[in-house]
Amino acid sequence: MSPPIYLGVVGVGGVGTAFLSQLSRLPNAPQLILLARSSQTLLSPSPSYTPAIPAADWKTASETPSLTKSGALKPEEIANHLASAPGRSILVDNTSDPALAASYPLFLRKGISVVTPNKKGFSSDLALWKDIFNSSKEGKALVYHESTVGAGLPVISSLRDLVATGDEVVRIEGVFSGTLSFLFNTFAPASGSSSAKWSEVVSQAKELGYTEPDPRDDLNGMDVARKLTILARIAGLDVQSPDSFPIESLIPKELASLPSSADGIKEFMTRLPEFDDQMSSIKEGAEKAGKVVRYVGSVDVGKKEVRVGLQQFDKDSAIAGLKGSDNIISFYTRRYTNPLIIQGAGAGGDLTAHGVTSDLLKVVERL
Repeated sequence: MSPPIYLGVVGVGGVGTAFLSQLSRLPNAPQLILLARSSQTLLSPSPSYTPAIPAADWKTASETPSLTKSGALKPEEIANHLASAPGRSILVDNTSDPALAASYPLFLRKGISVVTPNKKGFSSDLALWKDIFNSSKEGKALVYHESTVGAGLPVISSLRDLVATGDEVVRIEGVFSGTLSFLFNTFAPASGSSSAKWSEVVSQAKELGYTEPDPRDDLNGMDVARKLTILARIAGLDVQSPDSFPIESLIPKELASLPSSADGIKEFMTRLPEFDDQMSSIKEGAEKAGKVVRYVGSVDVGKKEVRVGLQQFDKDSAIAGLKGSDNIISFYTRRYTNPLIIQGAGAGGDLTAHGVTSDLLKVVERL
């Protein structure tokens, strides 16, 4: 009989809540012994590590007298609790916390596997990337982070399979942001023209919840740059950081320095119409050439070039034909001269959580 597997979950926002819902429906799920929110941590008490925290009823679990309650724990304290369990442990980090991501090597060296949609650990300094995977080998622990690119789409697993089987990746290209996909599919649709102004489309996306609370966090291109950094590294390029290559920001320079406070965001949205003509000019220039403009990321492995920004595409191309907030990622390789294309919804709490849950099942199977 295989030893039990224990689970610690950090973060119960949109993705974390969806993940716990999916976890509660899994047969033979790992025993949840730590659940950390921003200000509270629930722990199954040692040394028995019972009772387990009920994933289906985590909101009311804090009322269970036999569970230990604490304030926010440091990564070292979380790692110690998981490492002391009488079996293998897994950390599921559903946050975007850079401090926790920087601590992944600590968990891995203690034999704690890591499953996460948090991009920070895999797209920050190259030294941290190397430390994560070296620590994984040292601690004989596993690292899965499918949802760091494309939410639930099988982007990372497909790329790793190509590399592991000896294929040579030549180029990667695609639309990696559901937010920017929606913006340009609405602003400059391939099927006909649109009279919508850029600021109106951004406002619509914000109201629908497609953007971050501050839309500049989408428009600056950094989210796409982090995803490209991850894919480029898997493809074999030693990209130092996501700001080590060109990123074309869609934030007007005059508005970039506004504070990220509620008042700053309001002023940004109020003043954005002043710059509609700039985006209209870009769209019209593409239309005159019989093309559409899209915000894409690309990796040229041979030239060791990574870039993020606006490009023009033929209206009958796969990228131009995207609908809604879909992502599309094309892998050009020695085997796939006609690209291997992965397309579908690349955002959303349930979809991202699906990628996390799928990774968890893979780790459990391998452990």
